Amino acid sequence: MIERRKLERIEVDEVAYVFGDGASLRCRVVNMSDQGAAIELPSKRYVNSTFKLMLEKDRSIRSCRLIWSSGNLIGVAFEELG
Repeated sequence: MIERRKLERIEVDEVAYVFGDGASLRCRVVNMSDQGAAIELPSKRYVNSTFKLMLEKDRSIRSCRLIWSSGNLIGVAFEELG
């Protein structure tokens, strides 16, 4: 498989929350770079094309855009805050 990312992702195992539209969902970030992440959801489900992601350990919040989904895994690009 050809790697198309600009930055290499680092393997992590961090609890996080996907939220937007008044609801939140606990999830797990499996890898991350400054530009995006792969996120494991508790089950296969629909997520909005844009949402917020908060890492539990430091409460940092990133705006995300959905890039791909496969089963209960999703890939996101981080959007610029502004």
